[in-house]
Amino acid sequence: MIKPEDRLLHAPLPLRPRLDWPGGARLAVWVCPNIEHYEFEPALIRERDPWPRTPHPDILSYGLKDYGNRAGVWRVMEVLDAHGIRGTVSLSMAVGDMFPEVLDAILARDWDVFSHGLYNTRYHWGLDEATERAEIGASVEAWRRLTGRQLRGWFSPAGSNTLHTPDLVAEAGISYICDFYHDDQPTPLRVRQGRLISLPYQMDLNDAVMIAAGAAEGEEFATAARDMFDTLYSEGESQPRVMCIALHPYIIGRPHRIRFLDQLLAHIRRHDDVWFATGAEIADWYLTRHYDAAVAAAAR
Repeated sequence: MIKPEDRLLHAPLPLRPRLDWPGGARLAVWVCPNIEHYEFEPALIRERDPWPRTPHPDILSYGLKDYGNRAGVWRVMEVLDAHGIRGTVSLSMAVGDMFPEVLDAILARDWDVFSHGLYNTRYHWGLDEATERAEIGASVEAWRRLTGRQLRGWFSPAGSNTLHTPDLVAEAGISYICDFYHDDQPTPLRVRQGRLISLPYQMDLNDAVMIAAGAAEGEEFATAARDMFDTLYSEGESQPRVMCIALHPYIIGRPHRIRFLDQLLAHIRRHDDVWFATGAEIADWYLTRHYDAAVAAAAR
């Protein structure tokens, strides 16, 4: 097994070879709606109870999450449509069968998808390697069955990464992973076979962390996102970066919050040299043009 300290290749950001994005963009922006499903009575709770209000069923918590696939997701889609932005969906793969209209809307918009596991209540903590391999494989097969396509990205359910996850994801033919939040650029990960990169995903600029945790509301979320964009956009003149906007339709898709997503995207749209990209587009560009140089820089 690859040691954790050897997994994350490192080169200080100012000393890396300069990235280039298409058209000379300073900043790649990818918008990630988490379209999830939380089981009413989770079959596999393991090391964390997804519904801490006991006894089960926790109808309050379940209902708050279920709002996203019933109402919130459609508002989020309308806002991204209005700004001409293709989303990259962090998808609980069971959504494809349980809410086929949502899947149809994703495919009609040509949005990108990475797997967030089968359900967001089936964690990978504590799984042995064979069981986790089967769980990842089930997502790959579900996406192939639903669309005929190879799954391109991975984000463990609830961020429940194990020491084996990157190796198993690469083994399954997946190009990028979102379980690490450690950089403003894509970075290579050392895996047993193949190539895998970490794409910058956000936990601090994330409505589930800021708003659902009670630390902020929609306006504060939008303000923090504008501040992040302004800094990365300025820095990107000399060394281009990536900005992820992590959303949950059951949160940002509420009637009193959706306007702030619209305002944020309008602010970003007013700037030139921004590449609104999908996860697969960023991964393909980086793997083709920068991966080898980044590995060499880390070795030095």
